[in-house]
Amino acid sequence: MAPVVRAACGGDDDAFRALYHAVQPGLLRYLRALVGQDAEDVASEAWLQIARDLRSYRGEGGGFRAWAVSIGRHRALDHLRRQARRPAESVAVEQLALLADAEDTATLAVDAVGTDAAIALIATLPRDQAEAVLLRVVVGLDAGAAAAVLGKRAGAVRTAAHRGLRRLAGQLAQERSAGTVPGRLVRGAQFGVTR
Repeated sequence: MAPVVRAACGGDDDAFRALYHAVQPGLLRYLRALVGQDAEDVASEAWLQIARDLRSYRGEGGGFRAWAVSIGRHRALDHLRRQARRPAESVAVEQLALLADAEDTATLAVDAVGTDAAIALIATLPRDQAEAVLLRVVVGLDAGAAAAVLGKRAGAVRTAAHRGLRRLAGQLAQERSAGTVPGRLVRGAQFGVTR
């Protein structure tokens, strides 16, 4: 990935597109767990900042994904803070139906592989475990890169991810023995991110 990152930093549009296609799916799944239905808006804000700051990026190619996810996480935290300050507006259901785009390909693709249900299940974990699992498993960062995003030590991230995965396995085993469907969780679930 390092040559592509260098080319993108030098202004190569094709290289930037390649980075976007490599990083965006994992980033969007991560943001969906943080901010739910607003993930695409937050991802757009993150990519605007990434594009603005790309020429000043000094890391290696492997660190680009962590750098991009870190920017996305900060935009998500900003979004959650803005939401907390702004009162919710009520909108008639009929108006909401008019806003929906039946051909939202990103949502259709994510739904097709069952990712929403998996992310909703991950979002039921304690915040530190959920973020560690998302960054390690969904985004694909190594422990060091995930630690840099979260501002923690790599060992703490490995431990949180392990505990989160163990807890998820227990939840799935319980649901299987009870005969319930794991994908029944609320779509677009969010976990409380306060940091």
